[in-house]
Amino acid sequence: MHAEPSTLSAPAAANVGTAVLAKTWRWCIFAGLLAVVLAGCATPPPADDPEAVADFKQTNDPLEPTNRVFYTINNGLDTVILKPAAQAYRFILPSPVRNGVHNALTNLGSPVALTNDVLQARPRRAGDTAMRFLINSTVGVLGVFDVATDWGYPVHDTDFGMTLANWGVSEGPFLYLPVLGPSNPRDTVGFGMDMAFDPFTWVGHTPGMQEFGWARTGLNALDARERYLDPIDQIKKTALDPYATFRSLYRQHRQGEITKMRNDDRATIPVWFPQPAAPAAR
Repeated sequence: MHAEPSTLSAPAAANVGTAVLAKTWRWCIFAGLLAVVLAGCATPPPADDPEAVADFKQTNDPLEPTNRVFYTINNGLDTVILKPAAQAYRFILPSPVRNGVHNALTNLGSPVALTNDVLQARPRRAGDTAMRFLINSTVGVLGVFDVATDWGYPVHDTDFGMTLANWGVSEGPFLYLPVLGPSNPRDTVGFGMDMAFDPFTWVGHTPGMQEFGWARTGLNALDARERYLDPIDQIKKTALDPYATFRSLYRQHRQGEITKMRNDDRATIPVWFPQPAAPAAR
């Protein structure tokens, strides 16, 4: 039976009110961002300039004015907060410890990776991910040591954005999102779906798990930023237009990973299974 409003306890009523308030704020933020986006579209070049039109389509960045605003905001946050934190992280922890943290974080993402491998219809990749999780969670001490790679199960990038690409969903226009950085509509949807696939999303309200989730998110951000400290610094120092450079590199990287996934048609027989003997030469 459904409880009448008058029978709700004070804690329950507070939880309901908090949920409604949070949902309201999310919709307000979404509406505000949508208004900014619609107001910040780039003006297409005139049709009588075919070269400019071709370049506009190739760039595929119709929201460039808004994207550049968000890039400027993100760059400021990175300069003030994330980059100094990543530099301190590198200074305090030696490389072997940082590698162990990276390995453990990668291992925690294995359930999401396995889900996408299956949805992409890549059984050998799914097998690699499952074996990596089993081996590294046990022999690798909760994923701190990447034993699986040495045993013939290499790591690979995968996410729901790549899953959508595998089934023919186009990327859409380039986006530069607040906090998240370079993206597109397909990868933005993929990011949300990967969060839904993550088992820790569903246990985040149990005692201690919320703190674990925040710690994991923070470590993921630190780990990623530290690993790209030098390349990002080099781009910002040498590129005439860092925004355009990051846009191009993001697209190249994503297309490269998608192509690699699509071309991964390895046989499903594991490397340790006896292989059929090659026919003798005549």
